[in-house]
Amino acid sequence: MSELHKFIFDGLPVRGALVRLTDAWQEVLRRRAANTQTGAYAAPVAGVLGEMAAAAVLMQSGIKFDGALVMQIFGDGPVKLAVAEVQSDLRLRATATVTGAVRAGASLAELVNVRGGGRCAITLDPRLRLPGQQPYQGVVPLVDASGAALEGIGPVIEHYMRQSEQLDTTIVLAAGDNVAAGLLLQRLPVQGQHNLGQSHLAGEADVDDPFERLSLLARSLKREELLDLQADTVLHRLFWQEPLLRFEPAQGDTGPRFACSCSRERVAAMLKGLGQVEVDSIVHEQGQVEVSCDFCGQQERFDAVDVARLFTPAAQQSPLPGSVQ
Repeated sequence: MSELHKFIFDGLPVRGALVRLTDAWQEVLRRRAANTQTGAYAAPVAGVLGEMAAAAVLMQSGIKFDGALVMQIFGDGPVKLAVAEVQSDLRLRATATVTGAVRAGASLAELVNVRGGGRCAITLDPRLRLPGQQPYQGVVPLVDASGAALEGIGPVIEHYMRQSEQLDTTIVLAAGDNVAAGLLLQRLPVQGQHNLGQSHLAGEADVDDPFERLSLLARSLKREELLDLQADTVLHRLFWQEPLLRFEPAQGDTGPRFACSCSRERVAAMLKGLGQVEVDSIVHEQGQVEVSCDFCGQQERFDAVDVARLFTPAAQQSPLPGSVQ
């Protein structure tokens, strides 16, 4: 069962969270593998997407926001776009668009062609928007301040949080065939001070700084440990000498879980947006309009009769066979 564990360190300006996506992540991979048009993800692509899913859950868990957090990595390499979306109630979905061959063991830089303009975008899309309200979006390149490629989702998120949110963050991520997991630590402001003003970014690292000390412990976590060990074991091994205070874990119906928001009604609205001339031309050429959801693989088909009803005012439509008037 997928689970999210949030915690703080008593008396220290640091908060954290640990996520383990098991059934939720397996469902993402299963649906992709079942798609006859695309087939399963290559291992490097699945690794990046799994880390993105874990990171998106961790980021969503740290904000008070009613809506979707959408993380996107895009570029002009084999992976044109990778998306992980997490709702405020921790429903999640993820997908990647892949074109061309993916080398075994390919790095993030190779997958998206970092130096060719790869970007990371994080969008907060409110569930209920006010009139004129637009989603908030932050975008950063996949290179550091010196122009060096960031070789992993963890460094990308840390870079994003420093550049866009001014939050000193440490994040460790890993993803395999059965589990996608992550550990996040963030520095909390003290007495109104600027977050980054307290950190090593403002000068020499302070060996007595609680965040720096806890970050060193977090970074000692090995990939195999993050994937194979239970959350209780990971937190105990890392922080057994620290004043760790844990909250009730989120799991089951309140925890991270796969869910897709696609529907026939949304597809119909999209087709209406295309216009009747365009949709009719597709039906003429192919006999029907077939739309497949990139996230869950659900297929919706609209034949000539369905399309005609889409573009006929409700008052002029005849009842469907078997309907009750």
